[in-house]
Amino acid sequence: TATLPDGYVKTIGPTATPFTHYWRIVAVLANGKTEIFWGHTKSLVEAKKKRNALAEAAAQRGWQRYDFEFVELVASDG
Repeated sequence: TATLPDGYVKTIGPTATPFTHYWRIVAVLANGKTEIFWGHTKSLVEAKKKRNALAEAAAQRGWQRYDFEFVELVASDG
């Protein structure tokens, strides 16, 4: 389970893959609409690397702006 700073909670699984982090991009499109992209990674390093390609992705897609965040996943029952 991942809990983001804004209180959003995402539960992943069950999965046999040992994911450690959840990431989310909130992009504001050229038309003002918002689009959400998300995923999970197997390490903190992998999560941080997602940030590296964002400026190029934003330019290619014409995003007005975007927020990127990642948090550690916490094992939970249920």
